[in-house]
Amino acid sequence: MSTNSVKVGLIQMECSIKAGDNINKALSLVESMAKKGANIICLQELFSTTYFCNETDERYFEYAEAIPGPVTEKFSKIAAEHKIVLILPYFERLAAGIYYNTAAVIDADGRYLGKYRKTHIPDDPGFHEKYYFTPGDTGYKVFNTLYGNVGVLICWDQWYPEAARLTALKGADIIFYPTAIGTLPEEGQDEKNKFMDAWLTIQRSHAVANGCFVASINRVGEEGNVSFWGNSFVAGPFGELLARAGEQEEVLLADCNFDTIEKQRRLWPFFRDRRIDTYNDITRRYLDDK
Repeated sequence: MSTNSVKVGLIQMECSIKAGDNINKALSLVESMAKKGANIICLQELFSTTYFCNETDERYFEYAEAIPGPVTEKFSKIAAEHKIVLILPYFERLAAGIYYNTAAVIDADGRYLGKYRKTHIPDDPGFHEKYYFTPGDTGYKVFNTLYGNVGVLICWDQWYPEAARLTALKGADIIFYPTAIGTLPEEGQDEKNKFMDAWLTIQRSHAVANGCFVASINRVGEEGNVSFWGNSFVAGPFGELLARAGEQEEVLLADCNFDTIEKQRRLWPFFRDRRIDTYNDITRRYLDDK
């Protein structure tokens, strides 16, 4: 079932080393946003913990939990109580030695709908995710919720147009990108501005190219050697910014009218004009034909 217009809520918050404190804080913010009329609420990447990936330390595997599990059970209750859809990104333990960066989706009646596991795993200074996470095996997912078709991708996935396109082709009205992105001590203000501009541009481009809504939720605060700079936002299917946060803790609300998707895709019919017969090489790592 899909309504025409929904209120999307994004929670941009600082996290402490105590997972329980982060979960309670998120529950309180979710309830507050629900009372303000939010229909779909998304939390940031790894919302229940600090961003432990800025270093490699075996003890951080203790943060991982089963999905579904205790966290989804807590949030399912509040989802059902307030009739809201929730997207919960956190550290998943599947089995000994197998861990994922995962987002769970809960419908407005409290039902657990399923999970998406992060597909693209980075390994950069300050972002050592390959040490912790197995590459996702769920494929690109769209969840049919009370308030529309919700696609979920996670952070590093946001730089790949293929991921956005495949999610949109599966019927996503809106693609959520829970995120953890920031700057390192050696990166100055100019570099920060360039990174932020690129980050905004690529995701707004996904909205335009696919004629759908895009919502990105970033962390804030100092964690280890990373300064997370927030700037969570919601973009419409023409790439227009509907709402944007600053660099401090903030909750963001945006009205998204899904009727505009049909209008936008009639105006710019990118899906109609795709030359799918010419795209076979996209699955190759590099085109080195002479």
